[in-house]
Amino acid sequence: MTAGSDFTDGRVLVTGGTSGIGLAVAAGFAHAGADVTAVGLEATAASPDGVTFVEGDVTDSDCVPDAVAGFDRLDAVVCCAGIIRRDAEHDAAVFARVLEVNLTGTMRTLTACHELLRASRGAALATASMLSYVGGPRVPGYAASKGGIVALVRSLAVAWAPEVRVNAIAPGWIATALTAPLREPGTAGDAILARTPLGRWGDPEDLVGPALFLCSNAARFITGAVLPVDGGYLAA
Repeated sequence: MTAGSDFTDGRVLVTGGTSGIGLAVAAGFAHAGADVTAVGLEATAASPDGVTFVEGDVTDSDCVPDAVAGFDRLDAVVCCAGIIRRDAEHDAAVFARVLEVNLTGTMRTLTACHELLRASRGAALATASMLSYVGGPRVPGYAASKGGIVALVRSLAVAWAPEVRVNAIAPGWIATALTAPLREPGTAGDAILARTPLGRWGDPEDLVGPALFLCSNAARFITGAVLPVDGGYLAA
């Protein structure tokens, strides 16, 4: 790979890459020249140019190893797979399921990719959240999983240095299927917009530039970092 956000001839894996933020990020890497494999549960839709969809579930221990089995190199892996179950997460079984997908799924993915990343001196990127920093009364499992992502990223950044850089993005309130209930008039979305200095919901494409940067040589001296992409929400 060359410097900056040019990923020509690069190989990238994106989990949760068939919808929402993951799909936008996968398409962004492909536009930057990478050969992208996007793993997800919605792999039946047409994929963007440069992106190959692979059906898979990150809670399956064979999912990511199978997806990268034929790879001769891996320059970046981006973990975007995640679920949220508002209100139901106060049930212990649902709580455990959310952690299994969001946190353990990320660890499982990164571990499966480690040797390929190490050989390429590549970069790993996880997806944290605003709820890594603030409480989520309706989503204790989601909040716990995203808080765990921050600790996981910092731990792996130390453990895998200097060969592999490990960072995270922390999306703010992004207009995806997961946030659709909050964007209805008269819901919590009104308060979210009131607190967001940039005055709008984020678009999935707003995460593309930060993801490309953190995985590129332009960020070659950054590891263990969590970058909020939140329209100023945390500053308010």
